[in-house]
Amino acid sequence: MDDIKLIEIKEEILADNDLAAQQLREKLRGDKTYVINLMSSPGAGKTSLLLKTISVFKDSHKTAVIEADIDSMVDAEKIRDAGVKSVQLKTGGFCHLDSQMVKQGLDALGSENFDLIFIENVGNLVCPAEFDTGAIKNVMILSVPEGDDKPLKYPLMFSTSDVLIINKTDMLALSDFDINILKNHIARLNPGMKIFELSAKTGQGMNGWIEWLKNQLAEF
Repeated sequence: MDDIKLIEIKEEILADNDLAAQQLREKLRGDKTYVINLMSSPGAGKTSLLLKTISVFKDSHKTAVIEADIDSMVDAEKIRDAGVKSVQLKTGGFCHLDSQMVKQGLDALGSENFDLIFIENVGNLVCPAEFDTGAIKNVMILSVPEGDDKPLKYPLMFSTSDVLIINKTDMLALSDFDINILKNHIARLNPGMKIFELSAKTGQGMNGWIEWLKNQLAEF
């Protein structure tokens, strides 16, 4: 009897996605379209941060947003009402976006006509970290109420992200969240990670994030 052949489906899917993501990234670079993949757990403040950020950039840069949710169009409607074009990707049961899903969103927008596009990925600290979306940069948000131990629990998310935004710093006085402990965890996982401490609600600390993004766009 012949041996049973084992096929690693997940490895094949990831390999195919990585190739498609790299091709998409090359196209975006050619089009001069800077795409940011924004990831976090639900409630960390992705949409609040986006609304504050696009209010700064929408007049100087052609800006759009790709929203992803298992269901609903609530966040896409908020972005539209803020005066920025958005498309909604309804993922159904999928807890992440991959490069093919993102390409559909980019095609719907006509990405070559934009300077800056944000992807608001599905709220999750696990699945989105595994799939390359083709974005130029991966940015993750960790909110103070979530705790400073999350790099220990979700190391891949912190390892694959280029930027960490510590949001809801206005709540630090009400929490035992220790930023230095968090930074020590990150230093072991991803020492080159850029870190910004801010409150999207109050606006405190937003300038550092905004200036970094301005520099990224100027150098792109």
